Amino acid sequence: MKGDKVEIVIDAGDSSRTYEVVATKAGRRVEVSNRRGGVVEVSEVTRSGTAVRTARFMSSRILALVEHPADGKPD
Repeated sequence: MKGDKVEIVIDAGDSSRTYEVVATKAGRRVEVSNRRGGVVEVSEVTRSGTAVRTARFMSSRILALVEHPADGKPD
Protein backbone atom coordinates (compact mmCIF):
# COMPACT_ATOMS: atom_id res chain seq x y z
CA MET A 1 0.00 0.00 0.00
CA LYS A 2 1.31 3.46 -0.83
CA GLY A 3 3.05 4.82 2.23
CA ASP A 4 4.49 1.52 3.47
CA LYS A 5 8.06 2.13 4.59
CA VAL A 6 10.94 0.05 5.91
CA GLU A 7 13.94 1.66 7.62
CA ILE A 8 17.21 -0.28 7.78
CA VAL A 9 20.09 0.82 10.03
CA ILE A 10 23.45 -0.63 8.97
CA ASP A 11 26.79 -0.82 10.80
CA ALA A 12 29.20 0.95 8.44
CA GLY A 13 32.34 0.36 10.49
CA ASP A 14 33.01 3.70 12.19
CA SER A 15 29.39 4.90 12.02
CA SER A 16 25.89 3.76 11.11
CA ARG A 17 23.88 4.45 7.98
CA THR A 18 20.12 4.53 7.56
CA TYR A 19 18.34 3.44 4.39
CA GLU A 20 14.63 3.65 3.57
CA VAL A 21 12.57 1.68 1.07
CA VAL A 22 9.14 3.26 0.49
CA ALA A 23 6.11 2.18 -1.54
CA THR A 24 5.92 5.21 -3.85
CA LYS A 25 2.71 4.56 -5.82
CA ALA A 26 -0.78 3.28 -5.09
CA GLY A 27 -1.00 -0.49 -5.15
CA ARG A 28 2.63 -1.07 -4.27
CA ARG A 29 3.89 -2.56 -1.04
CA VAL A 30 7.23 -3.22 0.66
CA GLU A 31 8.28 -6.80 1.40
CA VAL A 32 11.14 -8.05 3.58
CA SER A 33 12.63 -11.51 3.02
CA ASN A 34 15.60 -13.47 4.33
CA ARG A 35 17.70 -15.09 1.60
CA ARG A 36 20.37 -17.74 1.66
CA GLY A 37 23.84 -16.72 2.72
CA GLY A 38 22.72 -14.31 5.45
CA VAL A 39 21.21 -11.70 3.12
CA VAL A 40 18.11 -9.63 3.92
CA GLU A 41 16.25 -8.34 0.87
CA VAL A 42 13.82 -5.39 1.01
CA SER A 43 11.73 -4.86 -2.13
CA GLU A 44 9.09 -2.47 -3.40
CA VAL A 45 6.58 -4.77 -5.14
CA THR A 46 3.67 -4.08 -7.52
CA ARG A 47 0.20 -5.63 -7.21
CA SER A 48 1.21 -8.40 -9.61
CA GLY A 49 4.28 -9.27 -7.51
CA THR A 50 6.97 -7.74 -9.74
CA ALA A 51 9.83 -6.15 -7.82
CA VAL A 52 10.37 -2.51 -8.81
CA ARG A 53 13.29 -1.72 -6.50
CA THR A 54 15.32 -4.05 -4.32
CA ALA A 55 17.89 -3.41 -1.60
CA ARG A 56 20.07 -6.20 -0.21
CA PHE A 57 21.94 -6.12 3.11
CA MET A 58 24.17 -8.60 4.94
CA SER A 59 22.25 -9.66 8.04
CA SER A 60 25.40 -9.48 10.17
CA ARG A 61 25.61 -5.71 9.46
CA ILE A 62 21.97 -4.86 10.28
CA LEU A 63 21.52 -3.03 13.59
CA ALA A 64 17.78 -2.39 13.20
CA LEU A 65 15.04 -3.07 10.69
CA VAL A 66 11.81 -1.16 11.34
CA GLU A 67 8.61 -1.61 9.34
CA HIS A 68 6.18 1.33 9.18
CA PRO A 69 2.82 0.26 7.73
CA ALA A 70 0.72 2.78 5.84
CA ASP A 71 -2.03 4.54 7.76
CA GLY A 72 -4.76 2.75 5.76
CA LYS A 73 -6.44 5.87 4.39
CA PRO A 74 -7.32 5.81 0.68
CA ASP A 75 -5.29 7.97 -1.72
